[in-house]
Amino acid sequence: MLVLAGIVVLHITAIILLLVATIDNAWWLTDSVATDVWGRWELADSAWHYTNLKGDYAEEYLQVVQAGAVLACIFSILGLFVFVAQLFTLSKGQRFTFSGALMLISCLCVMIAASIYTDIFHKQDQGWFGHSFILAWISFVLTFILGVIYVVLRKKSE
Repeated sequence: MLVLAGIVVLHITAIILLLVATIDNAWWLTDSVATDVWGRWELADSAWHYTNLKGDYAEEYLQVVQAGAVLACIFSILGLFVFVAQLFTLSKGQRFTFSGALMLISCLCVMIAASIYTDIFHKQDQGWFGHSFILAWISFVLTFILGVIYVVLRKKSE
């Protein structure tokens, strides 16, 4: 029972980190600019102003990063619901393969999004990667670990 509680807490933590990484505006930072996968905030006259990213980056790559981040969140949330459903429906000794597959797909989506963002965007810019970008990579590790745990885990009692 303690193992299941730990897995659920780890899964909820991964979902929260994925959502923060996707929503928050701190993938790339400078002293006067904060950029995420949705827009850019620029500091002018002591106030932050939102601008659109459409003209600044290659549209195809930006859409892949956005889709990867959103799909990672969706698959991770689905993985939690499927895991809870499998707790009640699987018979003794079966593995949580479907939950594991969803988490590994989530892992793949967030890895693709963060990798493309790393390779394509901000190569010539002066600045640093923000906490949302770091959270995306931490989420990649957590979703991978959860995917492996679900694939290996067997249901012990009914």
